[in-house]
Amino acid sequence: MQGKIVKGIAGFYYVHVPDGQIYACKAKGIFRKEKIKPLVGDDVDIEITHAGDREGNIMRILPRKSELIRPAVANIDQALLIFAMAKPEPNFNLLDRFLVMMRRQGLDCILCFNKQDIADAAKKDQIAGIYENSGCRVMFVSAAQREGIDTLAAALCAKTTAVAGPSGVGKSSLVNCLQGDKRMEIGEISEKIARGKHTTRHTELIAVSGDTYIMDTPGFSSLSLFDMQKEDLSNFYPEFEPYEVNCKFAPCAHIHEPVCGVREALAEGHISRIRYDNYAVFYEELKEKEKRKY
Repeated sequence: MQGKIVKGIAGFYYVHVPDGQIYACKAKGIFRKEKIKPLVGDDVDIEITHAGDREGNIMRILPRKSELIRPAVANIDQALLIFAMAKPEPNFNLLDRFLVMMRRQGLDCILCFNKQDIADAAKKDQIAGIYENSGCRVMFVSAAQREGIDTLAAALCAKTTAVAGPSGVGKSSLVNCLQGDKRMEIGEISEKIARGKHTTRHTELIAVSGDTYIMDTPGFSSLSLFDMQKEDLSNFYPEFEPYEVNCKFAPCAHIHEPVCGVREALAEGHISRIRYDNYAVFYEELKEKEKRKY
């Protein structure tokens, strides 16, 4: 039987199969010998050892189409970044850190702003303007009023999506709206496996429908970009690209260089000041990191 690993706890891997059942599985010893670790998101072949208790063994890991480092998960198609329009106010510095981190791992991003029911049209226009040329799809929803949920669900259909965002933005409420009545209760898989009732936060995939999964990740208060080079940072700002041809120097950091097409576009209002200021902050962080190396 084939399925997808949706959660791993203390050596047990919980595999969601096409009929909606979840099997608690152990990985065969050959994986340890070959130094292969199953990941949440892996598509696997399993053998059933105890049908009544829904237990089995993972026999084979199917080829991965992608593998993320943070969090360690396989076969993610895209990222959904959830922030609130108000209460709390959107932290654009944190949002842009998320964007850089996700794009470094090759993921397309959807920016979803919740709580549109308590924000005015001017705020919506402001946020849309900041990210209109960022290469991301921008959506506005209200979990409380169930506004925009169908459109959001359509954007996730038939994909495995990593969901991220800070606390207090209504992320859990949105995830619950998307799940409907299809929540996975890992704790009920088998009364014999006490580990299955572990409450610690782990990377977990939630089946929204047969081939649609979302991965709820813990909230972040800060993200470090310290594992990248400052020269690579501008690659994650698509709105810079049309203007880089007008830079006198190549490569150009777009910070203090004379005749910089990006800064000229910024001055003319073609690039968001908020986006650029965050870029400058990140660049200085990376520059300071390099100094500390020597």
